[in-house]
Amino acid sequence: MNISQLETLVTISKTLSFRKAGEVLNLTQPAVSAQIKSLEDEFKAILVDRNHPVTLTDRGQVFLEHAEQILGIVEQLKQKLSDLNQTPQGHIVLGTTTSIAIQILPRVLSYFQNQFPLIKTSIQSMSSAQVLSCVENGTIDVGIGYLTDKSLQVETSVLYYDTFQFVVAPQHPLASSNRITINMLKDVPLILLSPDTLGRRFTDRIFREYGLEPNIVMELGSSEEVKRMVELNMGAAVVSKLSIAGELRRGTLKMIPVNELEVSHPVGVMTKSGRYVNSAMRQFLNDLKGMPEDQFIGSE
Repeated sequence: MNISQLETLVTISKTLSFRKAGEVLNLTQPAVSAQIKSLEDEFKAILVDRNHPVTLTDRGQVFLEHAEQILGIVEQLKQKLSDLNQTPQGHIVLGTTTSIAIQILPRVLSYFQNQFPLIKTSIQSMSSAQVLSCVENGTIDVGIGYLTDKSLQVETSVLYYDTFQFVVAPQHPLASSNRITINMLKDVPLILLSPDTLGRRFTDRIFREYGLEPNIVMELGSSEEVKRMVELNMGAAVVSKLSIAGELRRGTLKMIPVNELEVSHPVGVMTKSGRYVNSAMRQFLNDLKGMPEDQFIGSE
């Protein structure tokens, strides 16, 4: 058994095709078949069902779990050896929400990459709940999101606090209000985030606490989509205060304080407990945690 064979099995599990696995690995289809056949002969087990689409057998699924663990250990070894040169370098996969990716990360990453050009970063956009899950399973290296949910497998550190605010278009009937209560939103058409987001769960909880049924006319997956619909006066919304700085400055949205929504929510960094932290991640986390709060919540 060798590392290449394990990588081939993992790739087949993702592509469900010997041909596509070969394209990913830059191998011919016969070479892919030969590697899998060699594994099956060595372990005396059929690992791959070669019918279309190609799938792993039950034994193949068990083998896959251990193969991924072995490849993870090999990757950690590579990182540790790379760290010996004392120059922070490597690749960091960040997971965060769309609004944080747009509002915060450009400022943070532009500074960081100027200081450490050998450290490369990529960003995956998702809900805060997904960020936590992806940190747990190792799909992403560092998560940045709301710290409402807890996990024994994830270490967290607060970066700043955010609130969710009620916003309308300037021509909306409530736009001239200085302050309102949640009861005044009972019949207001609302454009809300999807149910898997913290902002939506928070909004739903507040409405339930006051015995109100929100008039939801639209559900969207990101704050950016919600803001565009509100700007078109398709309805009002409850979104992160951090995400609307640009719209408030340009005057395309009006924020109206709602007493019951004025709750602070911690936003912070998440990493997997016990995971080896390479020089790139260590430098990034140190810089991130060392930044003053106004770096995150200041004006654009």
